[in-house]
Amino acid sequence: MIKVSLPDGSIKEFEKGTTPLDVANSISAGLARNVISAKFNKETVEVSTPLTTDGSLTLFTWKDDEGKKAFWHSSAHVMAQAIEEMYPGAKLTIGPAIENGFYYDVDFGEHKISENDFKKIEDRMLQIAREKHEFKLREVSKADALSYYKERDNQFKVELIENLQDGDITFCDHDSFTDLCRGGHIPNTGFIKAVKLMSAAGAYWRGDENNPQLTRIYGISFPKQKELKEYLALLEEAKKRDHRKLGKELQLFTFSQKVGQGLPLWLPKGAALRERLENFLKKAQQKAGYEMVVSPHIGQKELYVTSGHYAKYGEDSFQPIHTPNEGEEFLLKPMNCPHHCEIYNSQSWSYRDLPKRFAEFGTVYRYEQSGELHGLTRVRGFTQDDAHIFCTPDQLDEEFKKVIDLTLYVFDSLGFDNFTAQVSLRDPEDKDKYIGGDEVWDKAETAIINAAKEKGLNYVVETGEAAFYGPKLDFMVRDALGRSWQLGTIQVDYNLPERFDLTYKGSDNETHRPVMIHRAPFGSMERFIAILLEHTAGNFPLWLMPEQAMILSISEKYEKYAQKVLTLLENNEIRAVADNRNETIGKKIREAEMNKFPYMLIIGEQEEQDGTVSVRKRGEGDIGTMPVEDFAEIINNEIKKTLKAFKV
Repeated sequence: MIKVSLPDGSIKEFEKGTTPLDVANSISAGLARNVISAKFNKETVEVSTPLTTDGSLTLFTWKDDEGKKAFWHSSAHVMAQAIEEMYPGAKLTIGPAIENGFYYDVDFGEHKISENDFKKIEDRMLQIAREKHEFKLREVSKADALSYYKERDNQFKVELIENLQDGDITFCDHDSFTDLCRGGHIPNTGFIKAVKLMSAAGAYWRGDENNPQLTRIYGISFPKQKELKEYLALLEEAKKRDHRKLGKELQLFTFSQKVGQGLPLWLPKGAALRERLENFLKKAQQKAGYEMVVSPHIGQKELYVTSGHYAKYGEDSFQPIHTPNEGEEFLLKPMNCPHHCEIYNSQSWSYRDLPKRFAEFGTVYRYEQSGELHGLTRVRGFTQDDAHIFCTPDQLDEEFKKVIDLTLYVFDSLGFDNFTAQVSLRDPEDKDKYIGGDEVWDKAETAIINAAKEKGLNYVVETGEAAFYGPKLDFMVRDALGRSWQLGTIQVDYNLPERFDLTYKGSDNETHRPVMIHRAPFGSMERFIAILLEHTAGNFPLWLMPEQAMILSISEKYEKYAQKVLTLLENNEIRAVADNRNETIGKKIREAEMNKFPYMLIIGEQEEQDGTVSVRKRGEGDIGTMPVEDFAEIINNEIKKTLKAFKV
């Protein structure tokens, strides 16, 4: 008999050789029908794998990320089979699951393939799926594996196998198809009910431009046709919400080939939007005891060698800036933290002075390959809402809670209400790769977990995911389309205080090392605004909108009254513009709606006589005629509901 531990803490005994599917059956027939993947002692196994030792078992269904991974990886095998049958001589390379779906890199040789061919590949995949072929994993000797692919003249698989250890090589079979594979499959092809090939793109073998170029076929699959339809509808909505499209339409930012790829230019409306976000956070930070600092855009190479950033970013980053002085080198700043360490080091501190909280909207630069650049989400120059807290170990718990409060305030004010937190801890089995002793790590990890519990966060703990310099807490936000983004991170750091020899004098009159906390609720202004644009479809919270109202005059003769209304609104700190063009009021309303104006104020003869405005709200229609002062009150009340003052 073997003992199997389940995620709920229960331990069950089974006969040696029991499979994960057998275990699922012992729990419920419903679970057995839906289980598609499993992990035993943290290793991915097939649901048909015999279990021969005691251990912990986790079962996965389609609802789990690991289940989707197995589903999509198995679908890649099915697509590869269809391609191999339909394009004789095509050489398969690798076909992993990705965040949404899967891909397979293929050398098609003399064959040409385009999106026009996708339908026939999909049809063959569904035919294979309906035949319910079992996925069977088997061990293969290195010699046999090499022989198999050399016979097929597949140098790509041969190269992969040559880098594997004999005894660690497995093939996966289904139907008449065989592929080199580590495992992690659904029970059979019949689980696949819906398939869509999404696109084809060029990809170099192993990502090296000196290697042969392959064709990468992207696809996605689902256990129900309905889910595929919903996914495709979501993609269409995502296209409408693409921040690059909305940024252009709303005149927020642009790019210029002359300025350089990945370097956004902020237009007046976008610059004003950024400024409002910055001022919003600065106001909250001031209440929370932060002090604003400013650091230069460059630093001596030695600064980043000391911090360790040169080792991480140096070779793949922008080239050093050489000065007329021989041997003097500067680098564009890749991170703000080394500068803040030197600000801390500019004077001596006592434990009574701590914590010190230095904040900066600091622009940093990192060279990204041109193929990796994407609108505002992946750029070469970006501004971080960076802050670094230097505190005593005893202050760590309280400071961490305060940073969580600030992060939650940002999310609440901007409409991000669906998020989880990930607590990343060190690997207790491999402590040597982390800096700092057990005592400081235990204290920091306990502080993070306690803070997450006390603040009522929906969090998961990931052991082994901590940075080498300390544990961290990451916030994973789901947007309006259900996509997950990492927004906001809080990291404990024992590394930089050591590297920069940061100290303070303790109550015992001895010198001590402070703990450093990195935090950035926005992450970067560019990426945050991109995510916010797509989350809101450009309908920002009212307090953040570039313009909160548009005055629409029925004809040009009411231009003077429009100006009077505009002045009254400005006196009430309401951002508005007037449209006095000689166009129909219907056209003006349509254009104002398309340009995301929250409110439209229509004025004509009656409104001028009465000193009123006719108010129309975007998406709702007319809400009545009223004095300008009453409209201003509506605006201010709406802002108060969404933008509450930060409380310490």
